[in-house]
Amino acid sequence: MAVSENITALALRLHQQGQRVALATVMATWGSAPRPIGAQMVICADGSFHGSVSGGCVEGAVVLEALEALEAGQCLRLRYGVADADAFAVGLACGGEIELVVEPVGQGQGIAPAVLERLVEAQSAREPIALRLDLSSWRRDIISPQTDPSVFAAGGGLAGDVFTYVQTVPLRLVIIGAVHIAQYLAPMAQMAGYLVTIIDPRDSFASPARFDGHEVIVDWPEEALAWLSLDRHTALVTLTHDPKMDTPALQHAVASDAFYIGALGATRTHAKRRQSMLDLGVSAAEFARIQGPVGLDIGSRTPAEIALSILAAMTAQLRGAAHG
Repeated sequence: MAVSENITALALRLHQQGQRVALATVMATWGSAPRPIGAQMVICADGSFHGSVSGGCVEGAVVLEALEALEAGQCLRLRYGVADADAFAVGLACGGEIELVVEPVGQGQGIAPAVLERLVEAQSAREPIALRLDLSSWRRDIISPQTDPSVFAAGGGLAGDVFTYVQTVPLRLVIIGAVHIAQYLAPMAQMAGYLVTIIDPRDSFASPARFDGHEVIVDWPEEALAWLSLDRHTALVTLTHDPKMDTPALQHAVASDAFYIGALGATRTHAKRRQSMLDLGVSAAEFARIQGPVGLDIGSRTPAEIALSILAAMTAQLRGAAHG
């Protein structure tokens, strides 16, 4: 499984490869449950699994239930909590409770591959989508913002016997400059759940061998960003130190909905960058969106440490935490 591949896509791929799999999804949580609503894991008929619904607390029990669901071709509604002796025995001692649904893929009451295909298509297109599941009849309906915008405003969840799963648009990081720092930042961001795109016009830098498993675009940033939408789920970081590449990318980014924009360079370099971009017509308010020097000030020196500080700054911005 590629780290950037979400669980829904993985379940579909494994099914298409001929494996019997079930999908487990967190429908509701109470107290200090370790994983949020919508967290998923896919369970294979051989007992292997990917993903997490409780951070390790009840996964073993869910696997056993999922294997039974696969044999019977039936969906299951499960609840675990500290008050449940069986749940406590498998390790859910955090004081919280979770409710799950387990769905075999492509058999019996389970979820149809065509439904998974639609969810995967929406993720690839970065389109919001939701799935409404009736737990009494096991009917499933696809919902879009056009058909029912209230679902996306509410965020989905469990209401009686109806569970609405809102599939979030995946996070994305666009890195300008296929440099040494990028070789550390790309896999770090991928492990944190980002789809990573590296843009650099230099063939020797932007080679697939240097960035295995990531999207690499060999082009000038202004050309690549002309068709690459920077939405509110996107972060952009420039790492080249070359104004010919960094400045056009930053101009594009400050006019977009990107949630984080960062630029590598010392304080003096950033001051020069500010003046040059103001001269190009970028407003002071727009330029203020750029964090420079990029990253949290944690005393970073090595490329790996700088990458860590950048990812930390992105996370702080994403989660609304204060940072300098």
